[in-house]
Amino acid sequence: MPFGGNDWHELTQEETIEPDLPICDPHHHFWDYRTERIPYQRYLLHELSDDINSGHNVRSTVFVEARSMYRSSGPEEMKPVGEVEFVQGLAAASASGLYGPGRAAAAIVGHANLNLGDGVKPVLEALQAASPNRFRGIRHSVTWDDNPSVANTAAHKAKEQMSSSNFQTGAKILASMGHTLEGWMFFSQMEELARFAKAVPDLNIILCHVGGILGTGIYAGKRDEVMEAWRKGISAAAEQPNIVIKLGGIGMPSVGNDWHLREKPIGSEELAAAMAPTINYCIEKFGPSRSMFESNFPVDKVSYSYHVMYNAFKRIAKDYSASEKADMFHDVATRVYRIEL
Repeated sequence: MPFGGNDWHELTQEETIEPDLPICDPHHHFWDYRTERIPYQRYLLHELSDDINSGHNVRSTVFVEARSMYRSSGPEEMKPVGEVEFVQGLAAASASGLYGPGRAAAAIVGHANLNLGDGVKPVLEALQAASPNRFRGIRHSVTWDDNPSVANTAAHKAKEQMSSSNFQTGAKILASMGHTLEGWMFFSQMEELARFAKAVPDLNIILCHVGGILGTGIYAGKRDEVMEAWRKGISAAAEQPNIVIKLGGIGMPSVGNDWHLREKPIGSEELAAAMAPTINYCIEKFGPSRSMFESNFPVDKVSYSYHVMYNAFKRIAKDYSASEKADMFHDVATRVYRIEL
């Protein structure tokens, strides 16, 4: 099923729960891949607009880097600037109102290599110049597992990057410039994240995708073991006040669910029941004022529709107060990413 297509999702239809609840979706991607590995795969403004206009009150979104539209020439460390230039144009198109009332990419998260240490500053300055009004920070993925059979998607592959002096020097520069850092890692790395956050207390860190649970490959059939380590890592990360968490990313096949293999897509009631123990544990540890629901689209789109996903999130949050729901669906994201519409 292509990332951009909706035919499969339309097999499961639902009424919108709490259609007026304001939403800021703090994590999605844009891309147009045409490589030997990925012959053709597109998720651009038209595709996102179809999703965010599917029934929920999505007022704004945050783009997070996806290694698409990099510059084809020039210094290697500057190539990611091309992606921010590209998304800045899509955000301007969305701001015209032509694609609906929601403002796509109201905040933009790019990429810079923190391993450059002091050398990361000119890259950050170039990213800011590419989007003076929307650039808010970077994602530097650090996914690592000692077993080579685990797919390591990090752009800069190295063990314990967050503990290195160069990475921490780069992170301090990032913080001094007022930018944020997205933390994308596996469940076994969150205690390292906690130590890193303590070492760079002025840096606002966003832990993506509930901390990177794995349930396939060598981790298949080891759910109890994985979740025990995950809970320990979540608890350690939550103790650091400069970390907030994104509630989502559970639709990625690597988590170990089979939703993407179904003939008819999962509905929100079943989805909420499956996700609730994980999401509620995160909210219990971080609190609603440091938690935000995310789509992670189009990656999670292989498992469920945008409409069903937000219905499921609302089912999970039904017993929280109105102010707590406002935090998790909108206000935390707009505060962290400084979004004002």
